[in-house]
Amino acid sequence: MPSNYNSERSLHLDPVPTRRPVNPLHLRKPMKVCMVAYAFYETDNRVRRYAEALAKRGDYVEAVSLRREGLPAFEVISGVRVHRIQPRQINEKGKFTHVWRLVQFFLRSMAFLTKSHLKEKYDLIHVHSVPDFEVFAALFAKLGGAKVILDIHDIMPEFYVSKFNSTRDSLAFKILLTIERLSTRFADHVIAANHIWGDRLVTRSVPDSKCTTFLNYPDSSLFQQKGGAPRNDGKFVMLYPGTLNYHQGLDLAVRAFSRIKDQLPQAEFHIYGSGEQLEFLRSLIGELNLQDRVFLKGIVPLEQVSTVMAGADLGVVPKRSNAFGDEAFSTKTLEFMTVGVPLIVPNTTIDSYYFDDSLVTFFKANDETSLADAMLRIARNPELRRHQVENSLEFVKKFTWDANRAGYLDLVDFLVNGKPRLSFPSGKPAHLPAQSPYSGSGSMNGNGNGNSLHGSSGHGPAADDLQADSKRGVSSRQKSGALTR
Repeated sequence: MPSNYNSERSLHLDPVPTRRPVNPLHLRKPMKVCMVAYAFYETDNRVRRYAEALAKRGDYVEAVSLRREGLPAFEVISGVRVHRIQPRQINEKGKFTHVWRLVQFFLRSMAFLTKSHLKEKYDLIHVHSVPDFEVFAALFAKLGGAKVILDIHDIMPEFYVSKFNSTRDSLAFKILLTIERLSTRFADHVIAANHIWGDRLVTRSVPDSKCTTFLNYPDSSLFQQKGGAPRNDGKFVMLYPGTLNYHQGLDLAVRAFSRIKDQLPQAEFHIYGSGEQLEFLRSLIGELNLQDRVFLKGIVPLEQVSTVMAGADLGVVPKRSNAFGDEAFSTKTLEFMTVGVPLIVPNTTIDSYYFDDSLVTFFKANDETSLADAMLRIARNPELRRHQVENSLEFVKKFTWDANRAGYLDLVDFLVNGKPRLSFPSGKPAHLPAQSPYSGSGSMNGNGNGNSLHGSSGHGPAADDLQADSKRGVSSRQKSGALTR
């Protein structure tokens, strides 16, 4: 006889999380769910938000992830049972090393999911890409009745073009596009990480009714507006928290800071995170004699990131504009807004899509001179910083995880139990953004449904229409409201 989802499965596990009170008329059987991500679970905000939301309502949630050096193979984090099945050092030197590690994780995760499903069936497996083909690790569970979500954090063909300096005409790009189409067809539902990519996927790979966009919404329990007395150390701290990859443009930011350091003698640049560019950045800082002005701070636990960000005077998001970075939405932008810190962002297609200069200070992407000018301008203008913070705090209210959690839980209940979708994630901007110079000719880039969203409240159409559409699983890309301020 199958054991209860909430029974302890081995010794030394933390107690299951306390369930929220439920109406006896709406009692439901807890689901068995697994998150699968080629990522470090403990620092991946997006994966943790989904997993912990399910665990808090009483579902039995597992996570299969990578293992960072020094961490245990198994751990319970906020009610989620985390299985770290493969160690990883971020030191891939070429395509084959990177692909081989992805294949290893695929095989190990498939073995884990199959074995666990045979013991007690999964209701839902939520697979996070990259890579897209990781979704097939859930093959046997899906054949056994589990529903499968493919969550595309980074759109794979464009990611490959950027990471390995390839082209859209390459054989590799075409193969990855084929894998994308097969993977999205296999999944019961697809989640896109931003609306540009959601439209791209619908144009080339997945039906609209099968695709929902969820941004990287900040968790209000972690990211809160800074309070208390401001720092009184006489410094002006610029901050970048995140992955240290080439496309994040940290070398541009360091060089830009070098240009203005003498004009802002009180300024420091703090960089938090790790990644393949770490040693290069350390060398660059030494080469520019910035050791006492630019500091590599390493990794901090997710629970401490908000405090670190709130302690800054200015957030810097210097990512490059290329086939990938031009359309990749950075979770750091909404997080900085939530804690009340002004920020500088490049004028990429994705940032121009969601924001304007009442919210952020733009610089010309890939241009260190423009970035240096933006640093100097906003550092010298406290009134501009105050104005942007006030606008951003109002803007971001709709784009927290608290405001959008119900949209995810409704999607899960729709897939597993057939319940109507009554909540949808926050929607597209009310304006019609320009098309990315890197997108294919078929990309709608957010314009396809734009006119119908003008003036929307953010909760879709009238209740009767919403009920009918939700029963069919209509995508929130059609039904969510405009990003209005």
